[in-house]
Formats: sequence, structure tokens, C-alpha cells
Amino acid sequence: MGKPVRLTEEEIAARLPAIEARGWARKDEKWIERKYRFPTFKDAMRFAVAVGDEAEAMNHHPLISIDYRMVTLRLTTWSAGGLTELDFESADAYDRIYEKLNP
Repeated sequence: MGKPVRLTEEEIAARLPAIEARGWARKDEKWIERKYRFPTFKDAMRFAVAVGDEAEAMNHHPLISIDYRMVTLRLTTWSAGGLTELDFESADAYDRIYEKLNP
């Protein structure tokens, strides 16, 4: 697998509506971010661990912030200097984990 390629602004604009509908937002032109709220701290931690496991499997790691019952994920691809397809694939994977843990 080669180095991820940074998406063009047009490619990013085409992908944003689908993830924005699920609560993701673009930040500072280089990040996508989503906040997930949970009923308990333990639920938030369970999600963060599951995200970590998925990130390891994908070899693409988000910034994770845990604030009691809120988990914030921020994605970018450092090696590409911005957003890549891998960031959008990761967002999809994390949303699937959230749905599985919170049916």
C-alpha cells in the first residue's frame, strides 16, 4: 500500500455531505471531526476502545478526546498533509461501531 494521496477540494466537497448528515464537520481545512455522546462514561470508554482497535486494524489513527460521556474524534492524514480517502473510510467505520454499540 502506497502513501495516501491528499484529496482535492472538489473531492472533499463531494464526500462531505454524506458524513455531515451523520454529524461530522470539517475543521480548519484539514480535519474532519465528530462528537459522540453516550449514556454513561463506561459506554464512552467502550466506544473509544473499539475505535482504537479499528484504527490499529486500518493503521490510521484518530485524535481521541474523552470528556466524561462525550468522545470526540478528529481525523486527518499527516503524511498527506490533509484529508485523504482513508479519513472518510475511517469516519464510516467509526460510525458503524457507534451504531453497533448504540442500536
